[in-house]
Formats: sequence, structure tokens, C-alpha cells
Amino acid sequence: MRYFIVDDDAASRKMLEKIITEGNLGIVIGEAESGVQSLQRIASTNPDVVLIDLLMPELDGIETIEQLRLQGFEGQFIMISQVVNKEMVGEAYEKGIEFFIHKPINRIEVRSILKKVAEQYRLKDSIMAIRQSLAHFESVETTQRKRSVKEIVLPILNAMGIAGEAGSDDVLTMMELLVHRTNNVEQLPSLKELYEAVARQTKEAETEVLKESKAIEQRIRRLILTAINNLAALGVIDYTNPEFEYYAPRYFDFQEIRSRMKQMEENSELPIRVKVNSKKFLQVLYLETKENYNKA
Repeated sequence: MRYFIVDDDAASRKMLEKIITEGNLGIVIGEAESGVQSLQRIASTNPDVVLIDLLMPELDGIETIEQLRLQGFEGQFIMISQVVNKEMVGEAYEKGIEFFIHKPINRIEVRSILKKVAEQYRLKDSIMAIRQSLAHFESVETTQRKRSVKEIVLPILNAMGIAGEAGSDDVLTMMELLVHRTNNVEQLPSLKELYEAVARQTKEAETEVLKESKAIEQRIRRLILTAINNLAALGVIDYTNPEFEYYAPRYFDFQEIRSRMKQMEENSELPIRVKVNSKKFLQVLYLETKENYNKA
């Protein structure tokens, strides 16, 4: 692994370099005492990992990361800071931070984190190789036949950890009805109409349809709540998790997921009311399903 260190404290830079070198964790290919000085050096050396201090003059750590991302830098970041404010930590993760190293610098903590980063780096390389191999086979398969709605929807539900939950079959039936029978409409009918349409697939009497539609509504609400909990748990563990980054802001009211994450982080046992926006979830799922179905 190739590291670059950005910190206005020379002693911290020296200590980090010593830990990396003596621990055979990689090589330090450069360093800078400010964010401004680091921009050109990082762009020219293209390190695998940048260890960067949060609080620096001129450009702080977060602003430096933003500049580097705008310049196309794709390496990983590890933040170095004494800051423990959760809001600032959350902002740092949103900007692409992988891990935090706390000051004063602890040799054991640094070695542990850098080993995790190296393992994550190797894992990403392995996943990329697997995806490239799978992409070849998938491209061959999709040229031979059109994917069904079920083959599109189930991986989406599975990514949110709800493919086998009660209510997933209702959602699948709903997407099949919408894709095949709505003539490519952009906006969904009312939720009441959707639930009743699904209910009529198994019920005939109007009283049974109404009763089943209410049951479907509750199953889908519980399904969405489970997805919120699953994604919140992913976000607490790793804010840069691909499933969390993709699904949390698109399918849900992100503030609700952040509230659930905060409760998990604080290990609070008090119940928290989470707003379930069924309309948004189903609307986004329908548009994504329709787009992929028409491409297939």
C-alpha cells in the first residue's frame, strides 16, 4: 500500500510514517503540512490511501477531500483528528472517509486500522475482478432473452435484505401489474387502487378484496420498515457501503434512516417512531423496474 500523509503537525507525520514503515504496512510516498500543499503532490503521486488531518489552516481536511475528488482522485481517505462531534464525523463519512484515527496517535490503533484498510483494498480488487467476469456472462445471457420483472425486482429487494419477508410477494405482484398493464405511466395510481388490484389476484368477493387490501397495506408497511432498519444498520457499520449509499436516499426519506442510525449508535432501547413513506418506495421501485425491463 502507498500512503500520503497530510498533517500540519510534523511530529504526527513522523510518527505515522514510522508506524507504517516499522510495521511493514506499506510505504509513505509523500507528505504535506497543509491541504493546499497536498493537492498537486497527491495528484502527481496518486497514492492508494491518504491520511489527512481534519483541522488545518487554509483548507481543512474535508475541504481538501472535496478538492481532490473534483480533480478525479479515487484513492481512499483516513481522517486524523481529535474531534469527536458526531455531526462532523458524519459529514466526513459523507465526503468519502473510510476510517478515523484519533489523536493523540496510538500505535496499536493505527496498525489495526491500516490493516483493515489494506484488507478492504484487496477485497475491492477481488470483487471488481469477479464483477468483470460476471458481467461477461450476464451480457451474453441478456442478449439471449429478456429479463422478467421478477428477475429485476428480487435483486433490489435482496439488496435491502427484504426479499424473503412477508410483503415481498405483494410488491412483486404489484410491479408485474404496473409494468405489464399500465402502458408505461410515470406516476402511480393511488395506494388504495394498487392494494386492491393486488388483492383481486387472489380474491373475488368485494368484501374479501377490501379486507385483503388492508392486509397488503400493513404487510408492505412492515416490509419497508424492515428495509429502513436493515439499511440503517449498514450505515452505522460503514457509511460508504454501496447498498446504503444507493438505496437509502433514493427509496426512503433519508432523515428517517438517519434518526434510526442515531438510535442504533446510542444503543437506545427506547422505541422510535419512523415515518414509512410507502408511496415513495413503490414509486421509485416501479420506475427502476420499468427502466431495467425496457432495457432488457
